[in-house]
Amino acid sequence: MMVSEGDILWQASPERRAASMVGQFMRFVGQDGPELTDFAALHRWSVSEPAAFWKAVSDFFEVEMEGQLDQVMTDDPMPRTRWFTGTRLNYAEQILRNEMRGDPARVMLHHCSETRPLAAMSWTEVGAAVRKLATRLRAMGVQKGDRVVAYMPNIPETVIAMLASTAIGATWATAAPEFGPQTVIDRFSQIEPKLVFAVNGYRYGGKNFDRTGDLTRILAELPTATSLVMLDYLPDAPKAPAFHGETLMWDDLFTGDDVPADAFKYERVASDHPLWTLFSSGTTGLPKPIVQGHHGIVLEHLKNGAFGFDMAPGDTYFCYSTTGWMVWNTLMTGPLLNGKVTLYDGHPTYPDAGALWQIMQDTGVSHFGVSPTFMQLVRQQGIVPGKDYDLSKLTTMFLTGSPATPEILAWVHEAVKQDLFATSQSGGTELCSGILAGCVLLPVRAGEIQAPALGCDACAFDEDGRQIVGEVGELVIRKPMPSMPLCFWGDVDFARYTDSYFDMYPGIWRHGDRVRFNDHGGSYVLGRSDATLNRFGVRIGSAEIYRTMEGINGVADSLILCIEDGQGGYYMPLFVQMQPGLALDDAKKAEIVKRLRSERSPRHVPDEIVAAPEIPTTLTGKKMEVPVRKLLLGQPVDKVASRDATKNPAALDWFADFAARRS
Repeated sequence: MMVSEGDILWQASPERRAASMVGQFMRFVGQDGPELTDFAALHRWSVSEPAAFWKAVSDFFEVEMEGQLDQVMTDDPMPRTRWFTGTRLNYAEQILRNEMRGDPARVMLHHCSETRPLAAMSWTEVGAAVRKLATRLRAMGVQKGDRVVAYMPNIPETVIAMLASTAIGATWATAAPEFGPQTVIDRFSQIEPKLVFAVNGYRYGGKNFDRTGDLTRILAELPTATSLVMLDYLPDAPKAPAFHGETLMWDDLFTGDDVPADAFKYERVASDHPLWTLFSSGTTGLPKPIVQGHHGIVLEHLKNGAFGFDMAPGDTYFCYSTTGWMVWNTLMTGPLLNGKVTLYDGHPTYPDAGALWQIMQDTGVSHFGVSPTFMQLVRQQGIVPGKDYDLSKLTTMFLTGSPATPEILAWVHEAVKQDLFATSQSGGTELCSGILAGCVLLPVRAGEIQAPALGCDACAFDEDGRQIVGEVGELVIRKPMPSMPLCFWGDVDFARYTDSYFDMYPGIWRHGDRVRFNDHGGSYVLGRSDATLNRFGVRIGSAEIYRTMEGINGVADSLILCIEDGQGGYYMPLFVQMQPGLALDDAKKAEIVKRLRSERSPRHVPDEIVAAPEIPTTLTGKKMEVPVRKLLLGQPVDKVASRDATKNPAALDWFADFAARRS
């Protein structure tokens, strides 16, 4: 199929637009507010009157809050803006209230893994498990504000632990079990957890991975943890590691009588109370501990699921993710909207790229999210999903994590389903949602993200802070959104928060992506503008890699970059400067790969390890990641950095020559 950027690939029928959740919302707003006839008018209103928009979102979904509403949105500028002050709610309660909004025996969770066959849990089963576990956690002394963390995969037990913890006002955080110990320690040690949930191992790609040894090392670095709850998930692995506190087995927490729904009290909290901590790695120091609140996440996920994905009650949501990615924290969007969610723990293409499609067929998935890279693998393996599998219930598909080329988006409509709302979207850990999103009211165009998300005043700025259209600029957000971070954990004066997102344009959120908008509001994300590494949608901080490299004998310095190829793929080279008299041989490269894989994760392993005579730095000794990245993207050396600001200009010249040879 021949396709060009911007070609219209799909448009919703008038009937689907009218029946859509966003169509219903526009009619709801028009009853007592402005008459909104199309997406453009709706978006203008959502960003020009944000308080009215978010109050309408709350009313439309009948979000349950107690207390006297003071302000929907305070007058404080970002990042100090607060939402729905004077009210209290609970994230877990907003989800589990749907237990009684239909037959309680209906399915809430479909789930399977490489160690477990496909199964399901009803709303009654999930609700009962959450109430029983939450009650037990309270008896163990876990209180409102305590931190609870999980070293667990994408399985029902992790969902139940998250809902139980947040139900009592504890603050949640996860790390995927494929993360190496230091990567987990760097995250969890910052928030000082009281209780740890963990598995003893997992299976991925047909191989078993025992994690009890790594878990022993992790727990030793978490002195505040007094309780460990172990799930015996991997057969034949030790059931539990050594631990300085109390160790309990998962099943032991579910003995005794059930806790009736009317006898359980959720801890409703104010809008500045932390729901969970996500970790978005920066380029210096430890990963950023991003704290988000109950109100903001409930409102944002309702809005994004219903209006961005056209998800309605009864739909089934499936997005491939591990617990190490913020996408996992969005999976409850399905149940939040009184629908279902499908969970999968395992390799997405094991034994082949048909694995996920079989799960979709078996669980009746209606809304599917995955990376463009996965779709490229499906295409390369000759799989035609719409012909090979029953996808009759699939209505919506969104590609996220990396840019979707015109060709791959056109192929999705051709090979998966012609009448399919298939879009490319882009968001961020910081909001736990979309920034540039989709809407069923708009046509789908090849290679293009449809529009900024509702309630998101996103545009492109040039270096002088002027909005630009038709040119590449910095992706910015000009007005607050409810799910923006409350703070970074421990960053009491907002210093690190401000430095991370408000350093270039005071009072304006700079997201760190390069973007180009066109005159009808569509956009194209062209990659990161900073030095954060994007490995197929999972963002990695270069500082994590440097901490490992600093511990390798013979390495004097190093520089890691990630370069987008414009086709949804990436090239991540690691440049290594060895100490005088030593060479970067194959044995040393193998050691580097092994250390990065074991201490960090497989995603931290570079595509290539290159010997460099010297790593360029600024006069203050900062690695020149962004200038070198620009060199590899094709910019001339005199445009990427001032030689007067470079401590070792000859090193920058070497990288310019490397970039020229590579191009």
